[in-house]
Amino acid sequence: MQNHPAYTDNDPQTEYSTLNLGPTHPATHGVFQNVLQLDGERIVSGVSTIGYIHRAFEKIAEHRPFYQITPLTDRLNYCSSPINNMGWHMTVEKLLGIATPKRVDYMRIIIMELARIADHIVCNGVLGVDTGAFTGFLYMMEYREEIYEIYEEICGSRLTTNIGRIGGFERNFNDIAFAKIRKFITKFPAVLKEFEALFNRNRIFVDRTRGVAAVTAEDALSYSWSGPLLRAAGVDYDVRAMEPYSSYEEFDFEVPVGENGDVYNRFLVRNEEMWQSLRLIEQALNKIEKEPSDIFHADVPAFYLPPKEEVYNNMEALIYHFKIVMGEVHTPTAEVYHAVEGANGELGFYLLNDGGRSPYRLHFRRPSFINYQMYAPMSRGMLLSDAIINMSSLNVIAGELDA
Repeated sequence: MQNHPAYTDNDPQTEYSTLNLGPTHPATHGVFQNVLQLDGERIVSGVSTIGYIHRAFEKIAEHRPFYQITPLTDRLNYCSSPINNMGWHMTVEKLLGIATPKRVDYMRIIIMELARIADHIVCNGVLGVDTGAFTGFLYMMEYREEIYEIYEEICGSRLTTNIGRIGGFERNFNDIAFAKIRKFITKFPAVLKEFEALFNRNRIFVDRTRGVAAVTAEDALSYSWSGPLLRAAGVDYDVRAMEPYSSYEEFDFEVPVGENGDVYNRFLVRNEEMWQSLRLIEQALNKIEKEPSDIFHADVPAFYLPPKEEVYNNMEALIYHFKIVMGEVHTPTAEVYHAVEGANGELGFYLLNDGGRSPYRLHFRRPSFINYQMYAPMSRGMLLSDAIINMSSLNVIAGELDA
């Protein structure tokens, strides 16, 4: 971390001003607070305060059947909620020993990579806004909307998606969904090139971001950073490559790595990740064509809700529906951890199960919570205006900060 040399300790002869940055200031992009001591425009010290929207999700999950926990995961990082949903489903599948068909894996990769693009559109677009460039943000929002329309076609929801099920998907992707996905990956590359042209060599943007909040690989690792922030600092760790899930090991993609972990490198890494996500989606579409078109769920009737028409007309289907919804299905006593590569880093689920209808204990490893702990110490000696864009580049999502 880079600290201004003049601010290694508070000078007792200097009168500092106190500034509350948050919890409701628009520049914080969420409900959290930093109490800053300022010497003019420069930050002397700061204390981060979180918990303003703590909703006790982990405790609530201990009283819910596995299916009813999925909507809770939506409200962690709501900018890329399908990744949360599917990470939870994979955790339960690991507990139950469910092997998903290849076509389900490829469908999940399509949705998770679309979610990653949507998340990075927001983060890098807002970083542009915070440095005074509104055009790129407005331009890219049109294509986040197209991703939301794909979600809507598949599951009926847009932001908090509740997409997929334990073992796969509730229903197959229809022809309209596939057409919208192909249309998006055809149109978006040209848009992403224009977005990069607006920022990558823009003198004002580069001067505002290069060298700001630089972090060494050692510091990033010591604070347990992950995701684009860790890779921007030069560490090539990506859960999809290091601990593959959902058949990622079959795909050809690169892990973008930065140099010095500053705001500019974080921006570049996220842009490159969008290119890699497009590659992954295209490969997944090609692989899906080689799989049986009617497969969208694992063969686990004890964890897959039967079709409504069967529930209304068939007693066995009605019984299965009741048992699944109420959690009256036997589950093994086990301890499970599963992680996926969320848009902000390693999103993990630690599940301790005692064989009951609900988890005995469930803990979410939320990347924003881990990444944000360095914000106050790394802001020391920084100009207030730089601290704002530093926060923006961390992409702190308040829902992921307070579970």
